[in-house]
Amino acid sequence: MRWSGQQLDAEQQGALPGLARLHDLVRSVSTPEFAGITFHEVMAKSALNHVPSAAALPFGWTINPYRGCSHACVFCFARRTHEYLDLDAGRDFDEQIIVKVNVADVLERELARPSWGHHPVALGTNTDPYQRAEGRYRLMPGIIAALAASGTPLSILTKGTLLRRDLPLLQAAAERVPVDLAMSIAVFDPELQKSIEPGAPSTEARLATIAAARDAGFSPSVFLMPVLPWLTDSRDHLDRALGRIAEAGASSVAYSALHLRPGAREWFFSWLAREHPDLVGRYADLYAESNYAPKDYRRWLAAKVQPLLRKHGLGRAQEEPSTGAIRSRGLRSRPTGPPPKVGFDGVTGDGAGSLAGSGAAKSGAVAANSERMLAAELSPAAAEALQPRLF
Repeated sequence: MRWSGQQLDAEQQGALPGLARLHDLVRSVSTPEFAGITFHEVMAKSALNHVPSAAALPFGWTINPYRGCSHACVFCFARRTHEYLDLDAGRDFDEQIIVKVNVADVLERELARPSWGHHPVALGTNTDPYQRAEGRYRLMPGIIAALAASGTPLSILTKGTLLRRDLPLLQAAAERVPVDLAMSIAVFDPELQKSIEPGAPSTEARLATIAAARDAGFSPSVFLMPVLPWLTDSRDHLDRALGRIAEAGASSVAYSALHLRPGAREWFFSWLAREHPDLVGRYADLYAESNYAPKDYRRWLAAKVQPLLRKHGLGRAQEEPSTGAIRSRGLRSRPTGPPPKVGFDGVTGDGAGSLAGSGAAKSGAVAANSERMLAAELSPAAAEALQPRLF
């Protein structure tokens, strides 16, 4: 099927059972541009997800505009979530992509509620918001604008080089709220990267995106995750990886060893048996008692990585425990309570939304242009309501 001529005002006959059960409005779309992938467009009832955390930690909020991911990373921990929709955690996760086509409109309404506490919101914690589908559906600009317009800090973790499209909008958002960016880059062997992340952009393209974000005034981090035992944990690979990351202009790095949750575990071992059968027994032993690598391995990895971080002048990126994303500066600088109210005139109490935390004052013309960029991505009703304050 093509996108043209398909209606979104009635449930599609023969829709996948799990989708039809969870959503009132569903259509399925396939197109030669995305050969082998089917997009299931749904009308979301909510956009913000509340992530519980340990009592001593702040809870997290996330947004996932897509479910499933065409990056097709063999080790993706989110694979099992597809089973909730009567889809499998293997090939269906890679090829049956759920698209919440109205997510930005729903988000605007949720952020407008008096009860919303302006907590930092993380994107990219489950499936990638800048996977290939985003080039067609363009959901992220509306999400970014809604968060910034409401005074809500945001962070983005992605492998998608399409992030570069939205850097000007993110610059505008950063005039109002803290904006934190992180790129996931785990494999610096081109052949291995194509095998284990077949739908993801190349390592080179992601490094170029880091450089573009740095040139746009951000201080991006890299998630060197997961480190794969016996595949990417050699000193040579790690040294080369951290050197390239530093050259690209990243400020800090987070790293961790592979963990294999149910769903991902089975798919990863299937790949391992096909591509590296000599390692199947070693992985089975290493992960025999837990989904996580043993503490001894993690200590061994840390002893190897930490000197290399110092060698390349890289800091240790702060992760948000409740979401697994980069820790928002909104949390670091304001551990309790909402950020200062920000009007569409760009005035804040303490410059919390300044680009990359620079705090540099911007001219009225630049600020007005930033506000116009954000307003252009809002719904007509929201933009009209803000019009008197903009002009």
